[in-house]
Amino acid sequence: MSSPAQAGPSASKDKEKEKKGFGKVFSRMKTVIKRATDSSRRMSTGPKVGLVSIPPVAPVSQPVTTTPAPAAIEATKVPRSQIFAERAKKLGELYGLEIQPSEWHKTEGHALRVEKPIRMRVHRKCHLCSASFGVGRECPQCRHLRCKLCPRLPPKRTEAEREESRKKRAAMIKERAENAPIIPDWDPTPKKVVLKRPAKTGGQDRYYRKPRQRIRRTCCECEKIFVGTTKTCESCQHIRCTDCPRDPPKKDKYPYGYPGDAPSARIGHYQCASCTHIFSIPPINDPPCAKCSHDKCERLTPKKVEPEPDPNVLKSVQEKLDSLKLK
Repeated sequence: MSSPAQAGPSASKDKEKEKKGFGKVFSRMKTVIKRATDSSRRMSTGPKVGLVSIPPVAPVSQPVTTTPAPAAIEATKVPRSQIFAERAKKLGELYGLEIQPSEWHKTEGHALRVEKPIRMRVHRKCHLCSASFGVGRECPQCRHLRCKLCPRLPPKRTEAEREESRKKRAAMIKERAENAPIIPDWDPTPKKVVLKRPAKTGGQDRYYRKPRQRIRRTCCECEKIFVGTTKTCESCQHIRCTDCPRDPPKKDKYPYGYPGDAPSARIGHYQCASCTHIFSIPPINDPPCAKCSHDKCERLTPKKVEPEPDPNVLKSVQEKLDSLKLK
């Protein structure tokens, strides 16, 4: 019986015999590459033979470029009272408001203020290709150096234009101060005060309400009460007229019917155009006057009548005035 060690080489030879064509070429290339890598490793790890020692070279001093540290921000202390005074002055110039120092907020202490120059974004365009310049002075498109012919946006103003803009701004501030509406910061509409007190029994609160008189109108045809403010009876469809009674009545104030009533079909009130006599008869066309027999009499519509003064009251007032006269 053969051992495994003896069977190994014979088996590998049999495999090499079996490989033919492209497979044989590929396995040969792998073997060559493997041997080359093994030899390079042995040379790198082996003893260094025939190497010449090179003396060390003195380092050349080169200028060290260091980025400058950012300058410290200089802040100045400004009293808060001064800041509020400037704000109050500007508001007074713009809107005509007078803000007293007592109305300011807390002005104790100081505030830090950093003074920065006023900057405006200015764009420059190349006059050759109309491309916008970047940070540098060279055109990114045509490599033209920025010159005086390259336009500036916004264009630089002359001293006359600056003076004119200052005058316009001063006039605008003055106009705002004169015509500025003063809007209060509170609600000027009066608030409705609700008077109430808790109920003694612990139930719903008791509210005070102005006493109102309930007025009821009864239909003169079917004696049914009109519902709400309707003028048509729900039972007989009768339109509310001057004969429909009112509860409580006010005949002394409205003797010819209440406002909003239709004329009655039973009785009408007329006034003579000649002698101004008022009489009441059933409705007919142009009734004659009962006093002067005038033919044209106008029918009166429901209206309010002022009561005539009581002669007894007038007599008593006149007696008191006569007693006060000095002799």
